[in-house]
This record gives sequence, structure tokens and C-alpha cells, in this order.
Amino acid sequence: MILNVLSALGGVGLFLVGMLLLTDGLKALAGKRMRDVLARFTSTPVSGVATGTVATAVVQSSSAITVAAVGFVASGLLTFPQSLGIILGANIGTTLTGWLVAILGFKMDLGQIAMPFVFLGAVMRLAFRGKTALAGQALAGFCLIFIGIEHMKDGLDAFSGLVTPADFPPDTLFGRLQLVFFGIVITLVTQSSSAGVATALAALGAGAINFPQAAALVIGMNVGTTFTAVLATFGGGTMARRTGAAHVVYNLMTGLIAVLLLTPFSNLVETLVNGGSRSGGGDGQIALVAFHSLFNIAGVLLVLPFTRPFARLIELIIPEKGTPLTRALDPLLLSEPRTATTLARQTVEDLTEEVVTILRARLTPPSARQADPDTRDVAQAITETRAYLDRIPLIANDTEHEQQIRGLYHSLDHLGRLLYRCSQTERIAELFRDHRLNRLRNLLNRTIRPAAYRDPSLPPVDPLDCEHRLNRLRTLMRRQRRQMRDSLIARAAARTLPEKAIWLKLDALRWLHRVAYHLWRLQVHRNALASAEIPVVSTEEEARLDVDHE
Repeated sequence: MILNVLSALGGVGLFLVGMLLLTDGLKALAGKRMRDVLARFTSTPVSGVATGTVATAVVQSSSAITVAAVGFVASGLLTFPQSLGIILGANIGTTLTGWLVAILGFKMDLGQIAMPFVFLGAVMRLAFRGKTALAGQALAGFCLIFIGIEHMKDGLDAFSGLVTPADFPPDTLFGRLQLVFFGIVITLVTQSSSAGVATALAALGAGAINFPQAAALVIGMNVGTTFTAVLATFGGGTMARRTGAAHVVYNLMTGLIAVLLLTPFSNLVETLVNGGSRSGGGDGQIALVAFHSLFNIAGVLLVLPFTRPFARLIELIIPEKGTPLTRALDPLLLSEPRTATTLARQTVEDLTEEVVTILRARLTPPSARQADPDTRDVAQAITETRAYLDRIPLIANDTEHEQQIRGLYHSLDHLGRLLYRCSQTERIAELFRDHRLNRLRNLLNRTIRPAAYRDPSLPPVDPLDCEHRLNRLRTLMRRQRRQMRDSLIARAAARTLPEKAIWLKLDALRWLHRVAYHLWRLQVHRNALASAEIPVVSTEEEARLDVDHE
């Protein structure tokens, strides 16, 4: 008897390991293509449901689909109501695993047949690289699922006649609620509703439980996934926590629907499938996974017409927090380095717009200037973005991703230096007092305005043209600085200008030159990031582009 218990537990373990290998392999194979498909075919909540269902069925991971949806909303690609379609579809997609288990695992009995394919998958994983290795991993995981089911069946079959439905809570409302609770506990322990559903199918096939009891367990397992969703989004940003809250509200609602549907569905199964008997059997297992899909589809159909009100409810429960400039930097998305890098790049673009807005305000004459913008929030946002970049894991053997991270670090460095220049009020004030400096200030201001920053009042400009224009400005400022420096030093020697005034003008010249330089280098990196052709330039090489250091 103990050996049978160990066999059943080992079967559950093999099932879980198989699911992990299969999911990881399929996720890696899908890669960026999965995110592109999700973004392309999710224009409405309805299309989001269909796309989320198919994508979850393909990669066998609702968590991967949910993380992708979080990234889309954080990056502004989708609205929260649109992303709800993906989340709802993912719930339907997870029920398809039950169909595979019931049909291939119990109907076709593939446990023994799968053994050689596990060996084949292991050889592919160890002997090859790239997609072939990932395909081998997915194949091995897929076959381990059915080997695990075989062990579960063998272990539970030994309890046939020893453990009967009478040993479980009776088929009353209170008894069903007890079984729902047991289903929740099983999901919390295994961290997989699919493993729980497979166990319920095996127990139903062995006659240890009847159909209503198995269905109540499955309801609990479906509700139990809300806790795993909350754990997965714990410590994440606003969008991640809203996703977790949406899972909880939706799954509790579908659980209530399932409880209401259980009696009429059980009666239907009793009449049509089992010929008046409430025992399991093969047809009962198919009926169980059909019930699992039915109440999830019913929940989606109920919520889908009200996605916007539902989204507003979730937004009220989980309000926005944090600095607006860095809200997109969700810690949950660090598990997806490419998505996290995309969000960091968007944040750098937002920060660029803010810093340039501050710079324009500083270059505006005091008489026409409104209240000076506060730079503390932007400085804090730059620090937070740099810290987020530090946490993004580099993708092995992916030079492009590494160079993107490097380009973002360079951009943040130039933004920080520009923001520091904006705080040098004495040097900026000197630009308005000296006629020649004032002309250079005007030139700098005119060059910045059409510099392809996101200003809706200006027509779009070719980014490369913008880069060349800023480079010419930087060269001009450097030449003017050298010429004026020689003239000012001559005036200092002739004692025709106070020494303090000369040093202030020299500092103002240096300010103009350095601002033009940082704007140019910032545009270089922005263009490189946009074209995915990141220039491999070290810090020392970048410093040598201009002799003058900070």
C-alpha cells in the first residue's frame, strides 16, 4: 500500500516536472514571436480572449501570457481593458491541458509509448543547441506528463474498492464547499491547477470519487489559481497588481458560477454519460474536463460585455502609485528581459522629453519664463531607471540585447549631465547679459525645437538629420568657445574686464558647449536604439570625442 501511495505521489511529481520542461521549452521557442502575435491580434477584448486562449494552449503557460499582457499595458501598447481579454482567454487556454490529459493520458494510455521519446528529447537537449535543443526539452516534458499520469493511475488503482466516494464529504452544499476548499489547498501545494486536475481525473477513473466530488475539487483548483496569481504579481508594479486582482475577482466569480452549474451538469452527466450511475469512468473524465471548460467560458461570456466597467472596478481597487515617469518599470517584467528593456527604453524617451522641456524653460528669457520646473522628480526618475537597468538580466549570447542595455546606460548618463547643467543658474543667467552669448543661446534654442522630440506642435523631423544638426551645433559651440576664450583671456591680461566677469563668461561658454555635446550624443544613442544598430563605443572612446571633460 505504501508503494502505491509513493507511486501516485511520484506520478504527480513527474507530471509537474514534465509541465515545467514543456512550458519552459515552448516559451523559449515562441520567444519574441509570441509577444508580436499577442500585440498584433489584440485590438479588442474579444480578439484578446481568442488570442490569449490560443497562445496559452500553445505555450502551456498562462503566467507567460499574463506577463506579456502586463508588459503591453505598461508600455502603452494596450489599454487595461484590452489586456483583460488576454487574461480571460488565458483562463480558458489552461483548461485545454485537461483535455490533453483526459484524451491522450487516460483514453489512449500513452505512458509506455512515451518512454523512448523521453530519451530522444533528452538526447536532443544535450547534443544540440538552439531551437533543436528547446524542441527536445519540450518533447521530453510532454512525454513525462503521460508517464506521470501512468504512475498516478497505477497508484490510485490499488485503492479501488478500499477508498470510495463515501470516504469523502457527502454530496451536499456543505460537502461540496469542503471539497472546493480541498481543491484550493491542492493547487497551493502543487502550484499547478493542471496537476490537480490530472489527479482528480485519475481518482475519478479509479472510482475513489464520484463526478460531483471531482467537479467540486476542480472548482477549488480553478479558484486556487488566484492565489498563485497574487503570489506571481506580489512585489510588482501597478499593472501587475491589477492583473492579480483581476484574476482573483474573475476566478471567484467563475467559481460561484461553477457551483451553481454543478447540480444541473451532474444530473446531465448522470443521465447521458454514466447511464444513471454517478461513478467516473472514461466518459466521466471527458465530462469533467468539459465542465472545467464550460464554467470558465461562462465566466468569460459574463465579463466580456462589461470589460470597461470591470477594468474601472479593478483600477479603483488598485490605484496608481509611484512617479508617473517610472510607472512602466514593473519589477514583475524583469523575468522577461526583452520586455523589461523595451519599457526601460520608453522610460528613457519620456525622461528625454522631460529634460529637454526643462532645458527649453531655462533657455527662455526671464521676462517670458513661467515658473521654473522642479528637477527633483526627474532626477529621482533617472536614478530609478538606472537601478531598474541594473536588475535586467542579460540574455546569454545575445549581443544586440547587451548593446541595447549599454546604449540606455549612455543615454541616462547624458540625461543626468544635462539635468545637472540645467541647475547651473548663474551660468545660464550670464547667457542673457552678454550679447554674443545671447546669440549662441538663441541658436541652441532654435536647434533644440525641431530636434525630433515629441512635441505635437512641431512636424516630425528625420532623426538622422536631427543628429547631424546637433553635431554641427556642437562643433560650432566648440569653435566659438575657443575663439571667445582667447579674446577673454586677452581682455583679462589688459585689465579691461573684471576677472570675476571673465570667469563667469568662460563658464557660460563651457555650459553652451557641453549642453550641445550631450544633446548630440543623446540623439546618437536614441537613433542607434531605434535602428537596433547600437554603436559599440566605450566610455573612454566617447570621452575622446571631445577633449573637454566634465
